[in-house]
Amino acid sequence: MSGYASEVAGAVFDSSRARFDTIVDWLAAEDADGLTHAQIEQYLHAEGVPMLRQLMQDRFDLRALREARLSEVVGADGGPRGTAESGHQRQLTTRFGPVTVTRIAYRSRGRSNLHPADAVANLPVEPQSHGIRRLAALEAARGSYADAADAVERSTTVRIGKRQIEDLTARAAADVDAFYTAHTEVTSGEQGDAVVLQFDAKGIVMRPGSLREPTAKAASSRKLDTRLSRGEKRYRKPMAEVAAVYDLTPRPRTINDILPDTDTDTSDTGRPVVTGKWLHASVTDDAAAVIAAGFTEADRRDPDRKRDWVALVDGNTHQIQRIRAEAKARKITVPIIVDFIHVANICGRLPARSSTPTTQTAGTGSKPRRRKSCRAKPATWPPASAAAPPASATPAKNAKAPTPARPTWTTSVTSWTTRRS
Repeated sequence: MSGYASEVAGAVFDSSRARFDTIVDWLAAEDADGLTHAQIEQYLHAEGVPMLRQLMQDRFDLRALREARLSEVVGADGGPRGTAESGHQRQLTTRFGPVTVTRIAYRSRGRSNLHPADAVANLPVEPQSHGIRRLAALEAARGSYADAADAVERSTTVRIGKRQIEDLTARAAADVDAFYTAHTEVTSGEQGDAVVLQFDAKGIVMRPGSLREPTAKAASSRKLDTRLSRGEKRYRKPMAEVAAVYDLTPRPRTINDILPDTDTDTSDTGRPVVTGKWLHASVTDDAAAVIAAGFTEADRRDPDRKRDWVALVDGNTHQIQRIRAEAKARKITVPIIVDFIHVANICGRLPARSSTPTTQTAGTGSKPRRRKSCRAKPATWPPASAAAPPASATPAKNAKAPTPARPTWTTSVTSWTTRRS
């Protein structure tokens, strides 16, 4: 019986073997000796993709031959499907091209057909495969849907319409929260591991009808429709908030790990290992809701507060305020780490009159001066002397009101030498 099964499987793949042999014969011919590598590459791509499509088609044909009839099939509606019919087909567009999937349909009068083989193969509801959906989502995140359709066609030779790309992207994003809920394991991390909360925001251009109410109101008050006044904003980019929570084993670093004095001065201690990463992002929820969700995940990982919690941000004032609020509500101390690049940039924007040594040297673009700033003592940014003029200072005539002081945050040498993972 096994010999017969092997013969059947071998016969199914005859078409794939024939395509492969054709490619090999072309490459082995003497005429190919004078071809350039670009001509060979183009031929292999043009003929190789159809061969891969044929292999996938043959695999589905073999599965159809081997599919056994089930004795009992009951749908989610509780109704049995007592009639089985073979030969029912559906189309599936793969990265290699369209293929036909043949399987048994289980039927009952007045009820929809069921195809258990589709569930075994995890076939999607739409005609496009999961591989095509993944490509569509990746490319749509980089630009417009039209550009994403062109990029998918270049990668797969499969042409998909702009509206289909939009639908595939929406389907790919719809189950993000459910995915992490189903795949997140209850873990407390290793002994000594820190719970790291990382938050960031990204402005996303939206259609006018999709703007939040405050943003839409500000957009409608613009004086000009095509040309902006100096300092006027377009109000087209609501902020998408992103949160990540993960376990990390602390690994001390030196200044040379971040800003080596010479090319041979660096000490390769390796990056910290991140485990158990959980991600969350939203365009509709504000920063407060997303940051609260991150803290909820941290609560799940360390309900007894036996581990160190650390928050990593890029200096966004509102994010820092919300982190402090969530930490205060939980009565837990959460050090806030601002990555070195943003700390240096903020230092560089401070007035030169500040007497703080670190303020005078950081952010100037000079490596020696930035290395010096790493050796500075922990400080609160911005210093009071840089945030407001002395009380005795007399403002000049028609002088603008002083800029309000920014909320401060505390940094340390260890925070400056911690890279974002």
